[in-house]
Amino acid sequence: MTELRLVAGVDCSTQATKVVVCDAETGAVLREGRAPHPDGTQVDPQAWWQAWETASAGLLDGVEAVAIGGQQHGMVLLDDSGEVVHPAVLWNDTSSADATTDLIAELGGPEAWAEAVGSVPVPSFTVTKLRWVRDKEAAQRAAAVVLPHDWMTHRLAADRHGIEGITTDRGDASGTGWWSPTTNSYRPDLVELAFGRQLALPRVAGPTEIVGQTSFGAAIAAGTGDNAAAALGLDLQPGDVAVSLGTSGTAFARSTHPTADPTGLVAGFADATGEYLPLVCTLNAARVMSATAQMLGLELSAFDEAAITSPGSDGLVLLPFLDGERTPDLPHSTGLIYGLTRATMQPATMARAAVEGLLCGLADAVDALRDQGLPVHRVLLLGGGARSRAVQALAPALLGAEVVLPEPAEYVALGAARQAAWALSGAATPPTWQIPVGKPEPALTVDATTIRANYAQVLTNTRPLLSTPYNR
Repeated sequence: MTELRLVAGVDCSTQATKVVVCDAETGAVLREGRAPHPDGTQVDPQAWWQAWETASAGLLDGVEAVAIGGQQHGMVLLDDSGEVVHPAVLWNDTSSADATTDLIAELGGPEAWAEAVGSVPVPSFTVTKLRWVRDKEAAQRAAAVVLPHDWMTHRLAADRHGIEGITTDRGDASGTGWWSPTTNSYRPDLVELAFGRQLALPRVAGPTEIVGQTSFGAAIAAGTGDNAAAALGLDLQPGDVAVSLGTSGTAFARSTHPTADPTGLVAGFADATGEYLPLVCTLNAARVMSATAQMLGLELSAFDEAAITSPGSDGLVLLPFLDGERTPDLPHSTGLIYGLTRATMQPATMARAAVEGLLCGLADAVDALRDQGLPVHRVLLLGGGARSRAVQALAPALLGAEVVLPEPAEYVALGAARQAAWALSGAATPPTWQIPVGKPEPALTVDATTIRANYAQVLTNTRPLLSTPYNR
């Protein structure tokens, strides 16, 4: 009997660190652990390390390689000795909204940014956070800027020294706003534009590169950003679009060519294989449903039942921008309900409108990928919000494609583990791991054209209001 070769994948996400230990050949998950992160949009990176130590305790015996999948865009500033000089500013911190507007204008507008780095910055992007922090006292001590996955990868290395030898990968670098997927190179001028001076940047490692070794003797693979790791974990094929409903909502697909969308809807990211990962991200996803359920005084299961059994929303429209919004670029916005009448002020109608509003935002995201020339034959629905029966039943009509339901799994951590197995093997292509797919709820027949037209009309007509900072 052949002895199993073990690899570990890590998802260092916004809310928690998750670790899976897998059979390198088949991807079968043999061990797993989890530990929470502190809440907030600015965090001491040491909390990620402590979560890793807790989540991985007792799991790593026999592990030969490990890779980190980390939350994209987070800004970690380091001094010459590698010490953190400012709390890490996470992707969902919108403090840099004004800085974003300034940066876009200073380079010459959205088209100039799309041409330079494949994406138009939004407040999530690291480059905007760098501008926001540049006048703070801590910034004067900064010598390097890295991402969460970069910091964790370097921290894992047994022989690390200050900021020497820190690495990143194409997938995560493409979310900074100063690296071009088209040219596979940094734009140091954009770092200087944002920060006023140069900073050391991580070396961009190749997809199968071993970048170090842990204290427990495992090889460290390059790692990547969370969305690129999820794409690798799902083994996305041409015509597939992954739509994830977690804290944020994302729609992304693999592409053999880079994209550059001057409207800013599609971020032209790279993936973890040497190709590309055009992606649309919204700030609001699963929590739209939980917040609406709380407002209605319903348990989430009762909310879901109300939404799926409601005869419809009867023209009620919910714009789900409860935490501001990234796509569309409305960082100062709030949620909005339009169409309240005595007939629509019912729990079931409100529940249906919340699910429709959530899905209409994601349908716009999928359409934006279509507009970039990407085929959409199949939608892989995942994340906590994908467990909703109402979401599953309404998604085919509103997203305009067949919907399949990958079985719940830690796909970011699995993708990182698959990358570790690939690096360990030295093969030309990643190992083939089977992805179990379940059947979603039967699709509901709805007038998707009218639902989406109502949503679009309300968004268009209220956009000037939503663009104005809300006086809380």
